[in-house]
Amino acid sequence: MRQLELNPSLNSWNILLHKFNSRGFVSQVPVLYRELLLCHSKGNLFTHNVLIHAYCKMGMLEIALNLLKEVEIDVVSYNTVIWGFCEQELGDLAVGILSDMERNISPNAVTYGSLIDALFKAKNYENALELYNEMLQKGIESNNFIVDLVFNGLRKNGKIEEAQSYFNEMLKRGVSMDCVNYTSLMDGFVKKGDTSSALKIVQELMEKNGALDLVLYNVLINCLCLSGQTGEAKNYIMEMKKLGLDPDCVSYNTLISARLKEGKLDEAFELFNEMKENNLNPNLVTYETLIVGLFEQNKLNEARDLLHEMSNLGFCPSPITYKKVMQACCKNGKKDNVMIFHEIMVKLGLFSPVKISYDTLIHSLCTNGLINKAILVLEEMKEKGIAQDAITYNCVILGHCNSGQIEKAFDIFNEMIKLKISPNIASFNTLLGGLESTKRIEEAQNLLDEMRNYRLAPNNITYDILITGHAKKRNKKEAIRVYCEMISKGFVPKISTFNALISDFAGAGMMKQAREMCNEMEKRGVEMNNSTFDILISGWSRVLNGFEVRKLLGEMKEKGFKPHKSTLNNVCRAFSRGNNVWKARKPDLQTLNLTPTKTLTHRSSSLTREERIKRWTR
Repeated sequence: MRQLELNPSLNSWNILLHKFNSRGFVSQVPVLYRELLLCHSKGNLFTHNVLIHAYCKMGMLEIALNLLKEVEIDVVSYNTVIWGFCEQELGDLAVGILSDMERNISPNAVTYGSLIDALFKAKNYENALELYNEMLQKGIESNNFIVDLVFNGLRKNGKIEEAQSYFNEMLKRGVSMDCVNYTSLMDGFVKKGDTSSALKIVQELMEKNGALDLVLYNVLINCLCLSGQTGEAKNYIMEMKKLGLDPDCVSYNTLISARLKEGKLDEAFELFNEMKENNLNPNLVTYETLIVGLFEQNKLNEARDLLHEMSNLGFCPSPITYKKVMQACCKNGKKDNVMIFHEIMVKLGLFSPVKISYDTLIHSLCTNGLINKAILVLEEMKEKGIAQDAITYNCVILGHCNSGQIEKAFDIFNEMIKLKISPNIASFNTLLGGLESTKRIEEAQNLLDEMRNYRLAPNNITYDILITGHAKKRNKKEAIRVYCEMISKGFVPKISTFNALISDFAGAGMMKQAREMCNEMEKRGVEMNNSTFDILISGWSRVLNGFEVRKLLGEMKEKGFKPHKSTLNNVCRAFSRGNNVWKARKPDLQTLNLTPTKTLTHRSSSLTREERIKRWTR
């Protein structure tokens, strides 16, 4: 057009920028913007918002943030940058941007929605609720989207009762709840195991709205499927037909998904065929669900045939479809299938050469130990001009760490820095995980220092890795120091981290400290699992405390756990005396002449961090 001396209007440029951004060609948006500036002195508000969105999608947050100071902006501009930070799990930094925003532009419900969602996802529900209350104090009303975020945020953080109280409060305030809100409420009851309350919601809706419509029937079917009553859910399909309501793809997709989760592949395909018989064309979700189900049951030929059928019907799946197929392909444990099915999807036109698809392929290859092929895909991305970001490089770093190639993982990290791609917390956690798995956790300090240079704070994953690594190296003092720091930051270790600490104490015969750590674990709301019992039983066996062994075996049985074979061997070795097998099978206090150990009372909460470290490591 330039050769013909034609100058497209700014509106035409904006349409082109928007199309490239929405279709996944985000790396080309800055290139087009530079071309635009050759024809026009500057863009307008729409131009700048598309450009900011593209940089956020590419993970180039610093550039997006700087644009807020350089070009014409509005509330959408700030909301986009805040969304970008939240997508990268940088909720705390996003809250800081809110403070800057308020000096220039008033935030709206979308602004607060992104931040509240990010804080809930980071398990920081107290700050999320504080921000929600701040929103209300500023006169910004809660809408259905915000209601769903807060309700689900509380529910997923284990605050079921608070979530239900919040929902009822919104009803009292006159907030008109939609089906999505009621579905969330029903799902909350189902996850809690309270199916009857979930079904009562349906009754209330029937009394409120009269006969159920298609949407509410679908909510009911979903509720029954979630509670394992798939047969009952199928009956409602028949009832709908009798009432003259035609079930839609949502109705059938819910049932098909439920049947696949039950492992009933044949019944899932019966529903698929029933859809066709009723002149209801299966949609993209139907095919995705069935293909994933076939992969999970290792029906590879059938999955390939369904991919062909999907292509012949003219479906244009999104990169999300490709991602689901690749993830399912990885689950069957056959490495070569990743590239085989990638090539099939390319030939069928089911692969979009965009960043998310390449990231998915690299991640699939890396998790299957095919790191060399992943490197080739990374090079292909570079050749095609598809921008890489921290997510892309994190996948490759993970691949090297999983393969035990920790030095190469650091080489990739350094390459990332040279390309001015800012690492995120996941980048550092992946490298720390690599150090932990290769028993080099003592080298972690350099990484932690570099994290601080990037203004990244350790999260719960960081602490879990550090504690586990030090515990496995029998460095009790450092493991407990990091544990105390973790607790002081408001994080709770996961069960495997507690098990690593308990195992460290038990391995050294420090059963008093091991039991105190169990008390600490229970105080934090983390329940013992099978491994915890195995560790404790083996530990008490080594110090010949039959009373504790017998007690733990009894507790284990009550909870439905079974001791590992190695645990039973430890018990047998410890308590066998000659051919007296009974002593080994069931340690007896009188026979072994052992005195029960007094139950320890947990008092750690009243101690300082330094006192706890001394107590646990003495």
